[in-house]
Amino acid sequence: MRSYSASTVTDQKRRRPSWMILCLGFGGLLLCVAGAAVDTLVSFQHVRNTAAQERKVFLERLRSLDQIRAQIYLSGTYARDFLLSPDPDTAQAQVGHLATLKRETHKALSAYQRGLESEEQEPYVSLRNEIDAYWRVLDATIGWSPEERNRLRYSFFYNELVPRRTSMLQIADRITLVNEQGLMRSDARASASAKALERSIVLTFTLTLIGGSVLALWTIISTLRLERELDQRRADLQELSTLLLRAQENERRALARELHDEVGQSLSAILMETEGAECADQPTEIREHLSSIRTLAERTINQVRDLALLLRPSMLDDLGLAPALNWHARETSKRTGRNVMVSADDTIDSLPEDHQTCIYRIVQEAVNNAVRHANPRSIQVSVRKQGTKVDVTVQDDGAGFDTRVMRGLGLLGMEERVRRLGGRLQINSEPGQGTLIQAALPVASLDRRNGSGTHPNPLS
Repeated sequence: MRSYSASTVTDQKRRRPSWMILCLGFGGLLLCVAGAAVDTLVSFQHVRNTAAQERKVFLERLRSLDQIRAQIYLSGTYARDFLLSPDPDTAQAQVGHLATLKRETHKALSAYQRGLESEEQEPYVSLRNEIDAYWRVLDATIGWSPEERNRLRYSFFYNELVPRRTSMLQIADRITLVNEQGLMRSDARASASAKALERSIVLTFTLTLIGGSVLALWTIISTLRLERELDQRRADLQELSTLLLRAQENERRALARELHDEVGQSLSAILMETEGAECADQPTEIREHLSSIRTLAERTINQVRDLALLLRPSMLDDLGLAPALNWHARETSKRTGRNVMVSADDTIDSLPEDHQTCIYRIVQEAVNNAVRHANPRSIQVSVRKQGTKVDVTVQDDGAGFDTRVMRGLGLLGMEERVRRLGGRLQINSEPGQGTLIQAALPVASLDRRNGSGTHPNPLS
C-alpha cells in the first residue's frame, strides 16, 4: 500500500535553516584555519626550543672546558710555587689551593659528562684519564721532603708537569673541536627541523585550503538548494492560496445555493401561506394555512440547523469532541447508509480547543472524502490519547487512490492543520485497497508553548 505522508512533504521542506548551514560551513573553515595556525605555532615553538636547548648545552660544555683548561694552567702555577717555596707554610698553602683545584676540576668534568654524544665519549675518556694521571703525579709530589723538592723539582717540572699539562690541553682542544662539530650537527638538525616545519606548514595550509574550498562549495550548494526550496515553497503557498480562495468561493456558492434553494424557498412558501391565511374566510381554511406554515417553519429551522452544524457543530463547544464525532458518524450513516463507527476515549474531551477542532476537521474531511469518492461499506474512526500525544485513525474499505497523483485541497487542509500543531500526518492508500489516514498530535508541547515558552516536539 502506497504511503503519502504529510511528514514526508513537510520534512522535505523542513531542512536545516540557512544560518545553521552558514555557521557550519564558515565555522568549519575558521576551525581549519585556527587549527593550522595552532599547529604551526606549536611546531615553530618546538623547533626554537630545541635549538635554544642545544645551544645552551654547547655553551655550558664550552664553559666547562674553559674552566678545566684554566684550572690546569693554574694547577701548574701552584705546583711550581709549591716546589720552589722554601717556606713550609707557604708550601702548605699551595697544597690547599691544589686540592681545591682538583675538586673543581672533577666537578667540571662531571658537569661536562652530562648528555654526551657518542662522538664525544672517546676524547672525553682520554681527557679524564690524563687529568686523573696528572693529579696522581701532583699528589705524589705533595709528600716530598724539602730536600726531595730541591733535588727533583726541575726534572719533575720539565719532564712531568709541563708535558702532561700540554697533553691535557691538546685533548681539551680536541674536545672543543668535537663540541663544535656537535654544535654543527645541532644546527643541521635544527635546519632539518625547520625544513620539516616548512613542509608541515605547506601541507597544513594545503589541506586547510582544500578543506576550506570543500566547505565553501558545500555552503554554496546548500544555500542554492535552500533558495530552490524557498522558491518551491513560495510556489506551493501560492498554489495553496489559490486553492483556498477557490474553496472559499465554492463554499460561499454552496451556502448561497442552500440558502436560496432550501431556506429561501421555504420562506417564500411561508409568505405565500401567510397571504393565503389572510385571504381565507373560513376558520378551517385558516387552520390549514397555519398548519402548513408551522410545517414549513419547522423544516426551515432544521435546514438552518443542518447548515450551522455543517459549518461547526455547536455540540463540539457544548458537549465535547467525543459526542461531536459520534453525532457526525450517526448523521453520515443516516444520510448515506454507510456504516461509520467511532471509537474514542473520554479523555479527549479535555484536549485543548485547537486540538479538538483539528481532530474533528480531520475526521470530518476523511469521512466525507471516503463517502464521496471511495464508495466504502464501512468506515472505522479511532481517537486515542497516549501519554503526550493523540493518535487519530480513519480507515475505510473503499476504492482507494494513488497518493502520488491525487492531492486535493482536503489533503492539503488536513496537512496544514496537523503541521500547525507540530504533528505528523500519514496517508496510506492504493487503488482497490482502501485508505488509512493516521495523525499523531503532540499535547504536552502545545501546553508548554502556550504557557512559558517553546519546548521540543516530542514527536520529532
